[in-house]
Amino acid sequence: MDWTDRHCRFFHRLLSAHALLYTEMVTTGAILHGPRDRLLAFDPAEHPVALQLGGSEPDGLATSARIGADAGYDEINLNCGCPSERVLKGAFGACLMREPVLVSECVTAMRGAVDVPVTVKCRLGVDDDDEEQRLFQFVEQVSAAGCETFIVHARKAWLKGLSPKANRDIPPLNYPIVAKLKRERPDLTIILNGGLASVAASSETVTDFGLDGAMLGRAAYQNPWELAEADPTFFEADPNFDDPHAVIEALLPYIERELSKGERLHAIARHILGLFQGRPGARAYRRHISENSPREGAGPEVIRDAASRVPKDATRQDAA
Repeated sequence: MDWTDRHCRFFHRLLSAHALLYTEMVTTGAILHGPRDRLLAFDPAEHPVALQLGGSEPDGLATSARIGADAGYDEINLNCGCPSERVLKGAFGACLMREPVLVSECVTAMRGAVDVPVTVKCRLGVDDDDEEQRLFQFVEQVSAAGCETFIVHARKAWLKGLSPKANRDIPPLNYPIVAKLKRERPDLTIILNGGLASVAASSETVTDFGLDGAMLGRAAYQNPWELAEADPTFFEADPNFDDPHAVIEALLPYIERELSKGERLHAIARHILGLFQGRPGARAYRRHISENSPREGAGPEVIRDAASRVPKDATRQDAA
């Protein structure tokens, strides 16, 4: 939330032509009663792109799913893994792990409203749950409602005593349980999430545990050049670009177009700070964007000037 907005996704699509991109989690209340057009806006270049919903009321989720599908999203995903206090108070997110019957009703309603796939993102359980028992029971119930794809963050969510930030790191990872789930349910598509620091590590882990794919979150955001490895690693396709400077050049027309519509440069530039991570000049690049992109009237020249601080022939090894 607050990170993978439409500007971020357009940028990430430049880095990988084939990876499935996900929106921020958008609540049903925001779609039904808020600025729907702004929240659901996306560029056609983002395809394939999934809309991730937060909610726990079947009718509201069905209506929101229909609106998302009509807007052109390729998948509708129900978030049953977010551990934030705001989500908990709304009775959705990770606390839904303990409500598999309700989630099944939600999935049934959503699938009845759309023709695109309906998927679920979840955790292993919450608080003192037995991980295997909770996860397997949840998947058994929800898959019976027709959900065929589960993205499993291989940690429990501690709703009592841990912040959302701590919930991303402190609960221990348990990949073997996710692998066991796949062995027992080979008919399902099981995607692994959590603790995956790179595309290479994701590919190795997915292969080792016999899973169907990987979801990258913070690793892709903090070090977006990693995504350039996704197409050759997972899709047997050539990368879009061989150098991050070329990504900047490809992004500039989009920046110019968005600025002409009244968007501020910082809204886009904040997502590209990690592009040169680990290379000589990366710190100067980040500093120049951070100091100059929020200024009134800032334009594409800020990004060009920032990128010029990183030598074009520099590699991560040069920075070591």
